[in-house]
Amino acid sequence: MTFLIIIFGILLALGLFFIIADVLKLPSLAAQRAMQSAGKQGSEKIKNIDIMIQGWAVKLSKYIPIDEYKRNRMKNTLNASGINMTPEEYMASAIIKSGLIALGVVPSLIILPLLAPVIVFLSILVYFKEIGKADEELKEKRDKIERELPRFVATITQELKASRDVLSILENFKKNAGEDFTDELDILTADMRSSSYEAALTRFEARINSPMLSDITRGLIGVLRGDDGTMYFQMLSHDMKQLELQRLKAQAMKIPPKIRVFSFVMLMCFLMTYMAIIIYEIIRSLSGMF
Repeated sequence: MTFLIIIFGILLALGLFFIIADVLKLPSLAAQRAMQSAGKQGSEKIKNIDIMIQGWAVKLSKYIPIDEYKRNRMKNTLNASGINMTPEEYMASAIIKSGLIALGVVPSLIILPLLAPVIVFLSILVYFKEIGKADEELKEKRDKIERELPRFVATITQELKASRDVLSILENFKKNAGEDFTDELDILTADMRSSSYEAALTRFEARINSPMLSDITRGLIGVLRGDDGTMYFQMLSHDMKQLELQRLKAQAMKIPPKIRVFSFVMLMCFLMTYMAIIIYEIIRSLSGMF
């Protein structure tokens, strides 16, 4: 009987979903997949559940109010992290994913009521995780770019001795840059060709929001305005090398604790081996006495 009730509930939910989808004129799954694939970068496959959530998020985004400052800040973060969504759609997607997990409270109250608070807590965690995903991706992308900045500054220092064409310097460095930095330099160089060089560099700085990159863009803007810039970038290259050394030292300091943990595990294994041998010999000697 319980099995029939579950089947009836599933079929009822599917029927209500299709009726509501027809009333709201929601696009089909195939149409949503085609739209998502057209606007997505990379070759990563799009899951069906993500496509459905995105469709629901578009509908829900119309009813989510966001103040102008927060909207602009989130829009810059989403653009920089490569997420092709509006701030309203991004928040709606997080709410829907959290809500889908929260729906598990209903069956849990029937089957196992003690599990309901856990599901509620899990849905809250999912909401905050989804809201912070763009910031995490931007931070990871910023870290990758900042690791290349010392080499970037050294290249600019050398290039300025022979040429003051900022666009040419960026184009030359782009050939040997990492994937994330290359994508940003592609956007920057295209922006420089279609608008003012200074405005493009300013937008580039705001998009990444890195203090190290801000110093570089400030120097490049100075070069565009006629400053020599060679001494500035030499001093900046020295500072960048010091920061790089500090970063490498910080990474190296994280390694010994990991080594100590594995060393302790190996020590315990050796001790257990010796103890097993000793106990075995004691038991054998006692058995010989009797």
